[in-house]
Amino acid sequence: MPEGKRKALPEERSSSGDETQAPAPNNGSSSHHPDRQELVWREMRQGSRPGNNYVRIARHRSFRRTGEGNLLPEPEAVEPRSGSARVLRGLKRLLVGAPLASEQELEERTGKLKGLAIFASDNISSSAYASEEIMRILVLAGVGALSLTLPLTLAIIVILAIVVISYRQVLFAYPKGGGSYAVALENLGLIAGLVAAASLFTDYFLTVAVSVSAGIAALTSAFPDLFDYRVVFAVGLVVLMTVVNLRGLRESGNVFAIPTYVYACAMIGMVLYGLFRYLTGNLPQYSAPPEWLQQHGTAQALSIVIILRAFASGSVALTGTEAVADGVAAFKPPEVRNAQTVLVAMGTLFATIFFGISFLSGHMGIIPDPTEVETVNSQLSRTLTGTGWFFYLLQFSTAILLILAANTAFNGFPRLASILAQDKFLPHQFQFRGDRLAYSTGILALAGVAILVVIAFGGSVTRLIPLYTVGVFIAFTLSQIGLVRHWTRLRDRRWQLRATINGVGAAATGVVAVIVAASKFALGAWMVLVLIPILVFLMWAISRHYHAVEHAGRANTPVSPDQVHPRCVVPIAGVGLPARQALAFALAIAKPENVSAVFVADDDDAAEAMREEWETADIPVPLTVIESPYRSLLSPLLAYIDALKETHPQETIVVVLAEFVPRQWWQHLLHNQTALRLKAALLFRPGVIVSNIPYHLA
Repeated sequence: MPEGKRKALPEERSSSGDETQAPAPNNGSSSHHPDRQELVWREMRQGSRPGNNYVRIARHRSFRRTGEGNLLPEPEAVEPRSGSARVLRGLKRLLVGAPLASEQELEERTGKLKGLAIFASDNISSSAYASEEIMRILVLAGVGALSLTLPLTLAIIVILAIVVISYRQVLFAYPKGGGSYAVALENLGLIAGLVAAASLFTDYFLTVAVSVSAGIAALTSAFPDLFDYRVVFAVGLVVLMTVVNLRGLRESGNVFAIPTYVYACAMIGMVLYGLFRYLTGNLPQYSAPPEWLQQHGTAQALSIVIILRAFASGSVALTGTEAVADGVAAFKPPEVRNAQTVLVAMGTLFATIFFGISFLSGHMGIIPDPTEVETVNSQLSRTLTGTGWFFYLLQFSTAILLILAANTAFNGFPRLASILAQDKFLPHQFQFRGDRLAYSTGILALAGVAILVVIAFGGSVTRLIPLYTVGVFIAFTLSQIGLVRHWTRLRDRRWQLRATINGVGAAATGVVAVIVAASKFALGAWMVLVLIPILVFLMWAISRHYHAVEHAGRANTPVSPDQVHPRCVVPIAGVGLPARQALAFALAIAKPENVSAVFVADDDDAAEAMREEWETADIPVPLTVIESPYRSLLSPLLAYIDALKETHPQETIVVVLAEFVPRQWWQHLLHNQTALRLKAALLFRPGVIVSNIPYHLA
């Protein structure tokens, strides 16, 4: 096409594009209705006959329109262009997978079978160590005190039943998720809501640390030589679980479903086999190593304090119940019904295994290993079934499930954090989903804190347990009290029954919360009780910040275009192409008399040389030389900008920076990044606009 026949808009990008034809308008204007023209250009074309001209309308192929003013980028348009960026994208996709579109969110939801594995693995896996934690406290009063293991187990199962029934009410009343936080915030006020959220945060952090540490303990029971490396293995497993969860809910469900059901079937099979042998009077004899009996030989007097501590340690079994309420939105429709089914199934499975382990361990006289090398479950299965394939199946499935139980926190915490971020109590980054529709920021934050906790406590389950459960029972209690107020205010059908159920739940969990906090305060629970107010204060401060941003009453620069009068400052180091680009842009947005080039000289020779070079270049902008006797660049320049702003208060100061951008990453090391340092310094200068003019080396 001859150039003389062509008229294109400034927005033209390339000759490629989709085209339509329209009669050439008489006045050369566009169509009669207002149309968005960002990625559209028009060309005058000559037809096959003289005077038969038409307008070619071309649209850029990188985007397609989905509505008036709406554009959708094509997949190839958002692909990285540089080699290093493509390598990083390839690594990311290898670890995390290809991006998922937002409309695929429903496909990523889970049903009841996978939902049980994803959200109930923490609670079910607690059966692997709940009995042992009770026994470790009771044995302080002598081996004979272990007879109280079963009564305490039954008491905890009753509390669990109350919590499950109460949380079915939470799911019904708050189907959008949020659990204890949403209930307490709406019914008990801001502070109660934030206390519930902070309590759950501590529980989720400890869930990952305890679950992974317990899984490694189960593994070292089968392979004692690995005991010294338990912290290294625990950290590695947290990293692995982080990657799996970043891949999305559906893929993590595929990974976690089989181990959950293998563990449940194996444990129930062992319990049924043990009960059969008990009923037939054929339970095997158990003999503890003599050194264990010697270490447990010096016993304290059995007291109410020891009994309450044992009850508090066993109450770790109730952790994980909250996750179902936080993750209602992750279930397929009908979300509430599916979540309620998972909640009941979770409680039933856990209670069966928990009761069976405590019952058989008590009747066989098993005592906990004081060195923590072999778990009670390992001793029970080894005594009942020997050290054949079933023993290793049970140990491996227990280890895997205990490790994967941390996945409950990886699904619960990011969703709760997202809800808090939407309510402006956490940074906004927590509410956004990553490429795989997973809440990536929450997943990474949870993993980082959990790794620090594992390292700090040496991967010891016994040292971590006193910190556990305190937060979750505080959240339980607040949610139940909140629901009582919710039903009494709503007064719908059967509100008295519902309020009574939640009232009983509040009383039960409240008593347990006091027992746990008091009995474990000196053992480490004080750290959680101190951390919760700190987290509450941080969330409150974040909310105040966002509130201040939304209701800012004074602008640093004018908000009306008529009041914007730019005065441009162009820092230069020479008169090369980067500086000329910056000066041209400054002259395009401001009057020539309002543009000044600034050169900072550290000696007289440099100043004189710059002036001579400036006069030779014949640039229509005045040059200002700032002398810097102490060879500092940023300080004199910032002082000049501050003075200019005070001298011209009615004008908007625009600092136009020429920045050289190398082609390769290593070439950045060859340049002093002055523009980057100046941008960072000007970021904290209110009322100063920074415009970056990059110069890319061809």
